[in-house]
Amino acid sequence: MHISDKLDRLHAKVRQKRWLRYFALLCRMMLALGFIPAGIVKIIGERFASGLSAKHPMGHYLEALQYTGYYYSFIGFAQVIAAIFLLIPRTVTLGALIYFPIILNICILSYAVRFEGSLVSSLLMVLANVYLLCWNYDKLKFIFPWTQQKILFPTISPKPLNINSEP
Repeated sequence: MHISDKLDRLHAKVRQKRWLRYFALLCRMMLALGFIPAGIVKIIGERFASGLSAKHPMGHYLEALQYTGYYYSFIGFAQVIAAIFLLIPRTVTLGALIYFPIILNICILSYAVRFEGSLVSSLLMVLANVYLLCWNYDKLKFIFPWTQQKILFPTISPKPLNINSEP
């Protein structure tokens, strides 16, 4: 049995569990709730986490990030778009894909500057996002190298040439 077949069976079995469906919905709502306010603050140009001193490494980073101008707003728009996509059932997968690099960056940054304010929460957000990506495995499995795609090309049978017939 190939790994893709095993993952397909596991995914189908997990998707049948009602409480895991509710957990996926809870993850979607909580992740969106985490990014919408943070994104709006960046879009309007306010300093994020204004309680931090500029002497703290994370405060210094956020202050410098705010001075980047449109890049700061871009991050805010990306956060809000990812959050909105997580709330719409049809776009959950795209929202989780957009959300993942942003929250992973926040998590790594929190550990790099030893920011206790988001050490646990950012890690939990990464894990919730990974859960959503696994929950939507059926939509993402085609990008993995172990997925076997059988591409069938139509066979074209040539027409025999009839030289003796008149046009």
